[in-house]
Amino acid sequence: MTLDSIPGSSGYLDTFPERRMSYFSNPYILRLTVIAGIGGLLFGYDTGVISGALLYIKDDFEVVNQSTFLQETIVSMALVGAMIGAASGGLMNDAYGRKKATLLADVVFTIGAIVMAAAPDPYVLILGRLLVGLGVGVASATAPVYIAEASPSEVRGGLVSTNVLMITGGQLLSYLINLAFTEVPGTWRWMLGVSGVPAVIQFVLMLFMPESPRWLFMKSDKDKAISVLARIYDIDRLEDEIDHLSAASEEERLKKNTVRYIDVFKSKEIRLAFLAGAGLQAFQQFTGINTVMYYSPTIVQMAGFKSNQLALLLCLAVAGLNAAGTIVGIYLIDHVGRKKLALTSLSGVVVSLVLLAWAFFAESSGSSSGLYGWIAVLGLALYIAFFSPGMGPVPWTVNSEVYPGQYRGICGGMSATVNWVSNLIVAQSFLSIADAVGTGATFLILAGIAVLAIFFVITCVPETQGLTFLEVEQLWKEKAWGTSCNTDSLLEHGNDP
Repeated sequence: MTLDSIPGSSGYLDTFPERRMSYFSNPYILRLTVIAGIGGLLFGYDTGVISGALLYIKDDFEVVNQSTFLQETIVSMALVGAMIGAASGGLMNDAYGRKKATLLADVVFTIGAIVMAAAPDPYVLILGRLLVGLGVGVASATAPVYIAEASPSEVRGGLVSTNVLMITGGQLLSYLINLAFTEVPGTWRWMLGVSGVPAVIQFVLMLFMPESPRWLFMKSDKDKAISVLARIYDIDRLEDEIDHLSAASEEERLKKNTVRYIDVFKSKEIRLAFLAGAGLQAFQQFTGINTVMYYSPTIVQMAGFKSNQLALLLCLAVAGLNAAGTIVGIYLIDHVGRKKLALTSLSGVVVSLVLLAWAFFAESSGSSSGLYGWIAVLGLALYIAFFSPGMGPVPWTVNSEVYPGQYRGICGGMSATVNWVSNLIVAQSFLSIADAVGTGATFLILAGIAVLAIFFVITCVPETQGLTFLEVEQLWKEKAWGTSCNTDSLLEHGNDP
């Protein structure tokens, strides 16, 4: 791909920072991002709230208190629902559009929240958890794609990462809500039921939002697409955008209209793109983010603080650090690039997990020194500080931009499903592995996985910073068929169609 083949590239590099700032200050783009990002808030709240609510569910239902299987089912059923929702969400995105998929997710999530709040027994509660999981799964497959398709390439990474900020913000909000309702009659019913409020808010606001312009082009609704694009780009960029999307939609019309799951694996370039996207989603979970968060109360107790209230406050602090790190990632992802940010993040994760393993080895050997507890706290803080700016947002951002338009919905849903399946595997196996080999050894295993993730990113994940969707598609074609592909050159001259 040469400079001459990219319309509007003249003087692009010189104006890149100014154009980035102008897009970040565009209220229309920000409104689209924030409203779509409420789906991420639901994602984060649902995954965080159950830890506090379960304490009170066990008090109300004796059968739950006596059955670890029921406790695990109540927690994990939302993950099962999310896997199903993410897998079906990709098809919904392509068939009915990103907007309708979001509205459906809100309806299902709200029904699930009401069912949970009114549950007369744990079995109805499990049904409610399944429903909210379905809603979260559809939202996790939809929101990043919707935001990416309405974002200029200069700020696409930062805007998609805003969805991850909403996820971490939802986790922080869940801890605050848990604390707020501890003394209120109904406790867990309020904790779980209030999650329906942001879903209702998103549903109402989304009614006034447009469909993704790229989806509209794929469905030959050019007039509506142009009306959306005109509020995002200036007149010069708008012409380039329309030209590129018209060409892309014509190419898609020459192909078959319906993409099936099996089609993802028939094309070499799509296989490579899916390997990169799904691999990042799997490594996000298998590098231990949920297990480190799970062990944060244990780590603070190792440091000599035994209070349960202090452990809850630590969870708040960890969630706050996670959200703060995501804000840093929003800035860095469009400045240093996805690949460099992921590699830096994973390198820090390896060091942090080794520190945590060392501290747990020392503690299990009978050492009474409080120093090891503080080393564990340092390891925890470093882990969150390194993970949240990089491996938090990068997998979602890469998955929103590495697939051609015809495959973006279905591949986004499949990769989100990989994330949820990996999440479930880690959640169901971590305690068993820790019991078998010890917590320190388990953290060393996670460190080893993080090292593998570094090699995976180096070999399988290209840099997509600043590249247009068209340029990313060309990159995969060149990579698949062995022709030369200089991503640095693409980055230097890229502009968003």
